Parts: sequence; structure tokens; C-alpha cells
Amino acid sequence: MTTEIRIRARCAEIAEFLVAKNQSYGDSALHPVGIFASGDAIDSLAARIDDKLSRVRFAPGAYGEDTIEDLIGYLVLMTLALEEREHAKTAPLN
Repeated sequence: MTTEIRIRARCAEIAEFLVAKNQSYGDSALHPVGIFASGDAIDSLAARIDDKLSRVRFAPGAYGEDTIEDLIGYLVLMTLALEEREHAKTAPLN
């Protein structure tokens, strides 16, 4: 299998993983419910990314989680949150 095919397959797996988690958590990554935390999506995702990087450093594989896959997912979500922020800045006021 070529590297290109492997990249495409892995990205498709990450997409399915993110969609499933998004459904399970009610789109809370990009639209946080703010029960305990009061930051926006970017602040919340940054905190989650920090936590995952700490896990990669100090406890990889803890709790049976795929920390690297989670980190990739959070980074993809961060790009979406940043896109939303930029779009909100440039959207006309109605």
C-alpha cells in the first residue's frame, strides 16, 4: 500500500472518529455548554490540547486511550474553531 493511500485511509478514520465523538458529546467542542468552564471553543480546545500533550509526555497509553488520535482530533477541531472565529469577524452584521 502506498503512503498516499495510507494517509487518505488514516485521515478517513480520524474523520469517522471525530464525527462519532461529536455526536456523543453534542457538538460541545465547537459549542461548549459552559457549565463549569466559561471560555469559548478555542479556549476550551486549547486546554484539552494542553492536557493531551501532558498525557503524551507523562502517561502515554494511560486509561487505554489513544492519546495521539485524540490530539489529532483536537487539532482538527481547533482549526474549525479558528475558521469560525475568522468567519464571524468578516461576516456582515445583520
